[in-house]
Amino acid sequence: MTLSLKTRDSGGIAIIDLQGKLVLGDECNQLREQVKALLAANQKRIILNLGEVSFIDSAGVGTLVASFTSAKAQEGELKMANLTKKFKETLQITRLLTVFEVYESEAEAVASFR
Repeated sequence: MTLSLKTRDSGGIAIIDLQGKLVLGDECNQLREQVKALLAANQKRIILNLGEVSFIDSAGVGTLVASFTSAKAQEGELKMANLTKKFKETLQITRLLTVFEVYESEAEAVASFR
């Protein structure tokens, strides 16, 4: 399954719903371009809803790091919500769980901006 992205607004916060595999190739480029477009449109508060991501490879993790870095460089914030157990373990192993702001639910992530 390829990656599907849907972006929606929740009170001035952009939420990107990801579904499928976040892997090397068009999938990573698609997410990177979506985050860049939001930042270019002056949307500085972004949540990645990762509950429907079935697989992520090292390129996908790299894309998340690059997106997080891009947001920070433009004085924005990128947060993550609904990580699967396996994905959360990957972030723990790579010690990226201490870098990203991760929330159990989308509602908690939205509330963290308030």
